[in-house]
Amino acid sequence: MLMVNWDGILVTVSLIVAFIASFTALDIAGRMAAVRGRRALLWLPGGGAAMGIGIWAMHFIGMLAMMMPLTTRYDIPLTLGSLLLAIVGSATALWFAASRAVLTLRRWLAGTLTLGGSIIGMHYIGMRALLISPAIRWDALLVAVSCVVAIGASGLALWLAFHLRRNLRGVLLLRLGAALVMGIAVAGMHYIGMAAAHFSTHSMIEHQGFSAQGLAVWVTIITLSILGLTLLASMLDAQLQAAKLAYRLTRANRELKQLAMRDGLTGLPNRIMLEQQLDRSLRRASREDHPLALMFMDLDGFKAVNDAWGHHIGDRLLRAVAERLNDNLPETAMLARLGGDEFVVMLNEANRAQAGQVAGTLVKAIDAPFDLARYQLRVSLSVGIALFPEHGRTRKILMLNADAAMYHTKQSGRNGWHFFEPAMHTLTQHQLQLATDLWAALDRQELRLFYQPQFSTGNQQPLGFEALLRWQHPTRGLLTPEKFLARAEKTGLIVSIGNWVINEACRQLRQWHTGGHPEWSVAVNLSALQFQQHDLLNTVRDALARHQLPAGSLTLEIAESVTMRDPAFSQQIIAALASLGVRIAIDNFGIGYANLLQLKHLAASELKIDRNFINSLRADSEDATVVRAMLTMAHGLNLDMVAEGVETAEQQQLLTRLGFTTLQGYLLGKPLPAERVAQAIASPP
Repeated sequence: MLMVNWDGILVTVSLIVAFIASFTALDIAGRMAAVRGRRALLWLPGGGAAMGIGIWAMHFIGMLAMMMPLTTRYDIPLTLGSLLLAIVGSATALWFAASRAVLTLRRWLAGTLTLGGSIIGMHYIGMRALLISPAIRWDALLVAVSCVVAIGASGLALWLAFHLRRNLRGVLLLRLGAALVMGIAVAGMHYIGMAAAHFSTHSMIEHQGFSAQGLAVWVTIITLSILGLTLLASMLDAQLQAAKLAYRLTRANRELKQLAMRDGLTGLPNRIMLEQQLDRSLRRASREDHPLALMFMDLDGFKAVNDAWGHHIGDRLLRAVAERLNDNLPETAMLARLGGDEFVVMLNEANRAQAGQVAGTLVKAIDAPFDLARYQLRVSLSVGIALFPEHGRTRKILMLNADAAMYHTKQSGRNGWHFFEPAMHTLTQHQLQLATDLWAALDRQELRLFYQPQFSTGNQQPLGFEALLRWQHPTRGLLTPEKFLARAEKTGLIVSIGNWVINEACRQLRQWHTGGHPEWSVAVNLSALQFQQHDLLNTVRDALARHQLPAGSLTLEIAESVTMRDPAFSQQIIAALASLGVRIAIDNFGIGYANLLQLKHLAASELKIDRNFINSLRADSEDATVVRAMLTMAHGLNLDMVAEGVETAEQQQLLTRLGFTTLQGYLLGKPLPAERVAQAIASPP
């Protein structure tokens, strides 16, 4: 069976249209009751058209929301016939419901069957208009259910239209509620009917009739005609109530267009509007022989902001970024948001030099900090640029190439921009394949842990080991974390990987304890995203219990930058972890985020001095004096100090003299797989 997906935005639009059509019908029924004679009958065609067109438009917007791996086309006579049937059925039903002082059972049943039949006929004629072969196979039970829902919704609609036609106090709210019920019922019939349709995997579309794009235009035009018909009825009635109805319909159509063509968060054009405008601009550029530039942009570090401060702060940051980008663009440029932290800029009549200048301006603008509430946030911008006609002449190719150039910028260090080059496609495909492979790496047991020893400055025996992640890729060999962890963080897979690391490190430590080294411990790094997970405590507790380890033999290393993003939250989580008995190490200390006075509020056990700080340390430098002071304060707070990145004998001697108790680095021991650790310890360097 052919797989079918749904466009959530268009499904929402179809529900809104069904609601508007239902409300219009109820409102016009009230107007018919408020006037007499021929003036009442003048409302009938307008009301029937408004309701019928609304139901019809809801149906075909729902059809457009159905995303198939085929370019759909529709039979013109059947499409127009379904529209006519919806209008006639709606007008007849309104006549039954609102043209008499009493709604008898016979009139109600006649109107119910008329309206229900027209809705059913409109739906299945509309489905028949889809030019697809082989023909649609129908689920008889669901078809029957849809018919029952249609007739039930019609009966409910006529009953509500009659009883809510009088303009009594509070009737507007009642009509709104009734319109919501009616709209849901009508839309429910439609989507049950859609669920009854089964398409063959060998389906083919005939090359005639309306295209999906053409149908979308016609649905928009015909839907907007509801406004024109209602305005005409308002002019004939010449009452203030009609003017209010016209205003409501105008606003509803404007909101529908805004919903379909604009990003709800930033108000920028969305992908639909961008593609339409880009197609028009490309036709004009081709006709008039002038250049065009397309820029794909992605925020660097946005995910970390979202993870650390929450989505509400992330949303505020996105709005601030959109505003700053707009402020630094030429008036002729178009800025759109594709979703997430991805933006696109289209520059008409921009050559290579002009596009590069705009890109540089945008990168510099976003690099400045954003002050949001009590936070000062920093992100950067990676930009990829594709030029027309140099890098492509169609929308699809230009967007693909701009995206490849943007990805190249990210791989090249971020916070910059690059023009597209053909070789970038190879890199993009390489990274996408790597990301795909990463999803299967856990199931295939391709991840490995290497262990780097930590030594006491007083002897040559290891105190424990830091577990370091590696990926034994089936074709690319042994990969270090910098090759794949960024992708794991972006996809969220880093949480599953981090949980595996905790369990595997505990399993290996249990094996070492059983083998005669009960004094050894193991340290595991926590990612920023894993640190935020609500089930982190359970993961640690379960791993310790599963492998029967004393809690003090496990150290969890948390980067200093992570702990300082939200000190109050970090204090709470670290205290909870420490209550389990595990040791907490603040990793990469000394790079400027925190100081010892801040860390005294955290239930940490040790500090790991950042390797960059160690590399710049000299015996006669001011840094050595600072380190001595740090050691004194750390000892006063009962914190052990660990120096990592020890690579020379001079560094080892200096750090020992300064007062460090634990050292780690390539000089003392390189990361090794577990099976080689015992041999390496027996033969120290």
